[in-house]
Amino acid sequence: MYRIKERDFVILTEVLRKSDEIKPSQYAKRMVFEKYNILGTHVDRILTAVYYKIMKRLGIIDKIIREVVGVHPNILDPWLRASLRVTIEFLVFEKKYTKHLDRGKIKKVVADFLSNVTHPYVGMFYFEILEKITSYKLEPKDEIESLEFEYLLPAWYIRKMKELLGDEAEELFKAFNREPMISVRVNTLKATVKEVIDHLRRQGKEVIVSNVVPTILKFEGPYDFDKSKLYRKGKFVVQEEASALASILLDPKPNETVVDLCAAPGGKTIHMAELMKNKGVIHAFDVDELRLKRMEELIERCGVRIVKIYKMDARKAKDVLGEGIADKVMLDAPCTSDGTLMKNPELRWRIREEKIEEIAKLQYELLNVGIDLLKRKGRILYCTCSMFREENEDVVERVLRERDDVKLVPLEGYYSEGFLKGTIRAFPHKHNTIGFFYVLLEKVR
Repeated sequence: MYRIKERDFVILTEVLRKSDEIKPSQYAKRMVFEKYNILGTHVDRILTAVYYKIMKRLGIIDKIIREVVGVHPNILDPWLRASLRVTIEFLVFEKKYTKHLDRGKIKKVVADFLSNVTHPYVGMFYFEILEKITSYKLEPKDEIESLEFEYLLPAWYIRKMKELLGDEAEELFKAFNREPMISVRVNTLKATVKEVIDHLRRQGKEVIVSNVVPTILKFEGPYDFDKSKLYRKGKFVVQEEASALASILLDPKPNETVVDLCAAPGGKTIHMAELMKNKGVIHAFDVDELRLKRMEELIERCGVRIVKIYKMDARKAKDVLGEGIADKVMLDAPCTSDGTLMKNPELRWRIREEKIEEIAKLQYELLNVGIDLLKRKGRILYCTCSMFREENEDVVERVLRERDDVKLVPLEGYYSEGFLKGTIRAFPHKHNTIGFFYVLLEKVR
């Protein structure tokens, strides 16, 4: 069994610091692990598990920093903040893994590292604060904090989900804290489901075929995608079952004109190209340069030839394409993404309740643009990976109230009915996938 070393404090400090700048955080982790030559090793697996625990507990860890240091973590030197988060995880929550370590050596290794990467005073401060962390005792102050500690979620989020789901909310919270399976989708432009299943089984994986999306395969991690020839050749891609269902519900046909309004990093774009048999055109809009770069690589790897990329705000799509030009529009709208908390644990402490209204306004604007782009009888699929009603049913109901040129096309089956009749919701605790909302609308004139 691997024993945690003082150097591991430094490695994880670098990961946390880099994840402040690079999203998703998995890329930051990968870059640092490559630097220290531990990518794909047993050390990778151990430190990855610790890293995700830190991300799940981040809000609680930051409360401890505030108590120990006396200031909000956000105003600390970012390297110091990262090192304190790692140290609290190890010395408050994971004591069993660090009993064999000498506290004096931890002080020296981490303090020297901080002095080199930022400023000697930062290293000195860490040296002095370590004893306070070592002696800290974790005790919830009230019932709300007890729930936060149990579910590793902010109090306001617990309250909102209880209002939405009642007692069932606690099952959702438990699902958010379970280790998810890896989910991939077979690229039918290049491979068959059988070919990919056989490939994964040869690598020792027990593969489950989705009964919702037949090209989705699930298996337990970890998995080194870089060592998979079929993955590198674009024969399968990483995509969640609930995300893949969106393209199927929209049902784009060969030779149609399709607009993907918030396309990067391109999972749904290339799926739609597959369903269209690489015939027709997909106009793909996004503003995120890094995600667009990943999308271009994905398109190339997967052999897709019908995508035109526009690096611009999707709300300006009409200025480029004109109105009434699209047979189908995909709007996987920007959202809080809280339905993905089991896969993106750091999100749980970054979501802000006060931001929901602002995001819903953007979603409303994008949905109106998407409808304007449609031909008569054209269809738009609006979906999010949010659990909040404000970002889902409320947005759709507002548009249906205000416009008489669009109607709801009822969806049923696959998952559960949403809180608006004719819509669908995927729930992590019910359907073993990420949280998702879907509604299909049709232009009637």
